[in-house]
Amino acid sequence: MHEERAFAWRICPARVYDLGGTLLCSSLKESDRVYAALELKGLNLSMDDNLGRFIAILGLAMIVAIYARKLRLPFTIGLVLSGIGLAFTKPDFGTHLTHDLLFDMILPPLLFEAALSLSWQELILDAGPLFALAGVGTFVSAGVVAFATINFLEWPAPSALVFAALIAATDPVAIIAMFKDNKIHGRLRLLVESESLLNDGVAAVLFVAALAWAQGYGAHQNYSELIFMMTRIMFGGIIIGVFVGLFAMFISFRTDEHIIEAALTTIAAYGAFLLAEHFQVSGVLATVAAGLMIGNFGLGKEMGSSFLSKKGQEFIHGFWEFAAFIANSIVFLLIGVDVASTPFTHYSLPLLGGITLISLFARALAVYPLSVLFLRSKRRISLREQHVLWWGGLRGALAIALALSLPPDLPMRDMILTSTFAVVAFSIIVQGLTMPFLLRKLNFLPKAHAEQ
Repeated sequence: MHEERAFAWRICPARVYDLGGTLLCSSLKESDRVYAALELKGLNLSMDDNLGRFIAILGLAMIVAIYARKLRLPFTIGLVLSGIGLAFTKPDFGTHLTHDLLFDMILPPLLFEAALSLSWQELILDAGPLFALAGVGTFVSAGVVAFATINFLEWPAPSALVFAALIAATDPVAIIAMFKDNKIHGRLRLLVESESLLNDGVAAVLFVAALAWAQGYGAHQNYSELIFMMTRIMFGGIIIGVFVGLFAMFISFRTDEHIIEAALTTIAAYGAFLLAEHFQVSGVLATVAAGLMIGNFGLGKEMGSSFLSKKGQEFIHGFWEFAAFIANSIVFLLIGVDVASTPFTHYSLPLLGGITLISLFARALAVYPLSVLFLRSKRRISLREQHVLWWGGLRGALAIALALSLPPDLPMRDMILTSTFAVVAFSIIVQGLTMPFLLRKLNFLPKAHAEQ
């Protein structure tokens, strides 16, 4: 029963409750009916329960952080492994990843913190390679996955395109954390972090278009309308993010209190995301745009002077580093819990392995051929950097969030969810653990660091 209930958290659009051995799946709009049913069963959904679980997760994350550093293990990978162990030792662990948790709580601080540290000037210098990799490369990766799953695995086109779009989103948080721990800076870190942020925005927009096409499959499709929708979602999100960032900086003129300034950046991060989602445009791009605006112009990286006080600048950097740490602690621990409770054995393991290899091959075709285009330019991407971009293109929170948002009537929804967790598990554990050896072989990481 536990295995069915744990998996139901992912195959249900919203939430799952266990009422006398019966799984009840309810949308958020039916929350009143669900809470009434739970009260009749004598179950108490109190804030104390949720707070207790949050404190337990946070406490475990602190322990993992301490020992991961001693063992020279990437923190996020240690969390995933701990989550897997937790699922086996405590099978009644009640907290699982949901679309709402990821989109409403986890993604905004992760996106905003990453965008806050990026230099607009450096982005402009590498605009060609970055937009080729994150723009064209995302479409190439999705196209290869869709082609392979349709022709080799005989998936229906709607399911294949939706899966291809969501699995094209990269999330190299573990690699970036490794860069920070080992003081790796410069162009490699810029390429990895910037390409990932832009890739997430493009993949999220492509997913919406693919899902819209899949839901209208078999009917008359107006492809010009799909292209217009993608354009509106993409640029609408950017415009909202820029507007929110400018508004936050304008308000900051009226205060020198560092706590209020930090609160304004919090409003900007979550406000941009929620406002964009309200108008049905890209919340991912909105939060990234707001972070870039505040990071480069609000914190004075591009203008030489800041709209924020000196104390505010220092406090905001520390605050968002802490917020991203909390978000990563929650999401990677729960990824481990959900990976352990996913019934991979319900499907052929060679099939899931084949899907993982397809995603790796698609990522390779999105990196190496496009990098050749800049071989003779000043912004060429070395072969060493290409290897890191390929193997470091991990899948993570965004891919899972998109998979959890799939409608229940989509063909092969369960298979898509299981495949997504399989690819994410492989990329975080296998690719993440082997990344230090690759960095050492490519002379990006000092030998002393890699051996310890």
